[in-house]
Amino acid sequence: MLEALLFLCAVASWVYWLLACWWVRGFFRHGRSNPDSSFTPPVSILKPVKGLDFQAYENFVSFCQQDYPEFELLFGVSDVADPAVPVIERLQHDFPQRNIGLFVAQGTGPNYKASVLHHLAGQAHHEVLVVSDSDIRVTPDYLRRVIAPLANEHIGLVTCPYRGEAAFNLTARLEALYWGSTFLPSVIVARRFLNMRFALGATIALRHSDLARLGGFAAVADYLADDYQIGARVAGLGQRVHLSDYIVASVLGATIFRDQWDREVRWARCSRVSRPLEYPGILLTFSTPLAVTLALATGFAPSGRLVLTVSLLVRWLVAWLVAGYTGDQVVRRWLIWLPVRDILSALVWCAGGLGRSVTWRGEKFRLLPDGRMFYW
Repeated sequence: MLEALLFLCAVASWVYWLLACWWVRGFFRHGRSNPDSSFTPPVSILKPVKGLDFQAYENFVSFCQQDYPEFELLFGVSDVADPAVPVIERLQHDFPQRNIGLFVAQGTGPNYKASVLHHLAGQAHHEVLVVSDSDIRVTPDYLRRVIAPLANEHIGLVTCPYRGEAAFNLTARLEALYWGSTFLPSVIVARRFLNMRFALGATIALRHSDLARLGGFAAVADYLADDYQIGARVAGLGQRVHLSDYIVASVLGATIFRDQWDREVRWARCSRVSRPLEYPGILLTFSTPLAVTLALATGFAPSGRLVLTVSLLVRWLVAWLVAGYTGDQVVRRWLIWLPVRDILSALVWCAGGLGRSVTWRGEKFRLLPDGRMFYW
């Protein structure tokens, strides 16, 4: 009975990944979108910062080099002694032609990022806001492509998928493999079936007036998944959440396994409390772990070995193709590690389903069933 169930789940996972690959191809098949060059409203870019990410200066510079008529770049920290402050001051010195602001924000809730964003939104001079994480790097056409969909008054928020770059050690490569081969295709699937009622924190573009209707970022400062909450609340206003075909780069450098584990478990528990009915279904994406379990259950009989072989081939093939559609060279270069990555993802999923504590930037929090959190 167990073997039959595992076999059916493994086959279902093959179908899932082949369909996901097809939908990723369809989403990116037209190549780069052509932004409406006539729609270029002034933009305020909001960047919450805590600590110093790898190549932080280069990441920040990429936002100063936008091919866009008018924008301001606002950085927020919670401590004047934050190590990112000298880097931001250097940026102000090196790009005097850009309007670059640095603000020290007071907390309005346990979610540091939302608290800083609330302060930055209050300092913004423009109607269109773009939120971007501090480890993100972009190309000069980023703003034009992200802002263009907002020309449609029915679109209330634009968000972007992301991939890992500059992965300098094994843990960073495993993280990049997850983003490029598992997370990004799953976002495309969710967009197709869940009406895209969520946002991704790597980029969120929306109107200041719509944000005010939601109660500002302060309204989500008690929640772990501030990006999910903003996306769901914009959709609750009757507006669409639009997934851009622009893929931003998250610059990884060399990472530490413990930090990666804490981060991924936090994401998993965030998904569980945000979308509890969908969380069990993630099991069907674990082709390799399901096949390994079946092979063990059969004592590595020929049927078990066959299912494992097919599972590995399906995952490698789909990941290779998806990486080609998205231009993800890190995934293609380190594809041999995908089975390890898939087993790690299954372990993270199990850990995400069992507890309510999370570690975020070195601080510990406890989650409530509705997604709110408090210091532990």
